[in-house]
Amino acid sequence: MGKPTGFLDYERKDAIFRNPLERLEDFEELKKPIPLWEQEKQGARCMDCGVPFCQWGGPIAGKTSGCPLHNLVPETNDLVSRGKWKQAFERLSKTHSFPEFTSHVCPALCEAACTCNINGRPVATKENERAIIETAWERGWVKPQIPAARTGKRVAVAGSGPAGLAAAQELNRRGHLVTVFERNDRLGGLLRYGIPNMKLDKGILDRRLGLMEEEGVIFRTNVDIGRDISAGELLADFDRVILACGASNPRDIRVPGREAGNIFFAVDYLKAVTKSLLDSGLKDSSFVSAKGLDVLVIGGGDTGNDCVGTVLRLGARSVTQLEMMPKPPVCPGADNPWPEWPQVLKTDYGQEEAAALFGRDPRVYQTTVTEFLKDERGNVKKAVIVSLMSEKDPETGRIRMVPVPGTERTIEAGLVLIAAGFLGSQRYVADAFGAGLDQRTNVWTAPGQYAADVPRVFTAGDMHRGQSLVVWAITEGRGAARAVDLDLK
Repeated sequence: MGKPTGFLDYERKDAIFRNPLERLEDFEELKKPIPLWEQEKQGARCMDCGVPFCQWGGPIAGKTSGCPLHNLVPETNDLVSRGKWKQAFERLSKTHSFPEFTSHVCPALCEAACTCNINGRPVATKENERAIIETAWERGWVKPQIPAARTGKRVAVAGSGPAGLAAAQELNRRGHLVTVFERNDRLGGLLRYGIPNMKLDKGILDRRLGLMEEEGVIFRTNVDIGRDISAGELLADFDRVILACGASNPRDIRVPGREAGNIFFAVDYLKAVTKSLLDSGLKDSSFVSAKGLDVLVIGGGDTGNDCVGTVLRLGARSVTQLEMMPKPPVCPGADNPWPEWPQVLKTDYGQEEAAALFGRDPRVYQTTVTEFLKDERGNVKKAVIVSLMSEKDPETGRIRMVPVPGTERTIEAGLVLIAAGFLGSQRYVADAFGAGLDQRTNVWTAPGQYAADVPRVFTAGDMHRGQSLVVWAITEGRGAARAVDLDLK
């Protein structure tokens, strides 16, 4: 370790967030990094503990503890602490495909599992990784890795999200000829259209995509596998196919009035806004603006928060965010010990901005919608909501949330965004290949494997494991690439 007493000598310092009211004026980056000399002190806070759960990435109590990529966190932090930035980049690159993505959007599973987190503040590993990769880009250390020889084997990747890109990068560097197909007009999948620009600037994505093209990866946009190209054509042209199309089948809210206008799935709305931002700087009026509207966001998590932050930047008059579950505690309870993932209250940038603008947190817990009311044009104008309470199902013994009689009330809602999660992948792609699906409509594989139940077809990412994190998608992409590479030998 760089300094044995570093975790005692230095306080944790994070990147500096811009003022909430200032950042609502644009879609630019939320925060600014601290100087490298300060970041080196953050690396010195790493204890190099005997059992580093930060790099484990295994399940505890149903949640992942530590990094699924198994980044060797103590080694990397030590190199940061000693100012050995190039070596830190080389160490991180051995296990990580795209640290520039996760250092912006990952919830930092490594930090939650940090030993310093037991009775203090964890090491700022996420910001250390951001500093490593950005320093590497700035100093020209990130170079195209072009294979010395090609195998002649051709691999098609359906989907250019984090799983598809990770698989493509690994297979290309092994010498295979890789073509990535994307059904949208731009590359990136979830990274492009599912995550707002202020959270992940698209220039960061384009920078990496340009490098992958230099390395030899071929990208084709506006091609929907299973519709524009048949499974038979793809299997005739390629030796192996990886399906990495994401878990893009959103969970709906089935209540009276659902057919009203101005009710959108969150991912569709976020995509429309980002596309307009990239196409015209939001001047093409290709989406329903939130300006002057009372916005209702149904669902929490990262997507719900992204919706809050987005509509505030578009001029929403008010924002209400409904969460079905009870408000989490501020600190982990006795039944949630380290190194389990801490089940605690998280106030993200969108909620922070809403509080700064309106003087209150937009979240309303243990509440759901029972009906939407329409105006004379057929658009939503109000929502009937009801409080919920927990109750044990007598048949299954599981806890469920049920309405509390007499708590119904009506709120204004001129725009509704449904961020209730996803049920699985859209099955038409898997059906085109005849691949079997599990109960959640994800592509079936044997446990721990990536091969589908049809020859020469593999899967990765959310299409394989269900809705999850970007870091898990990258892990899956790398795993699927290894499986395909071995299968081609």
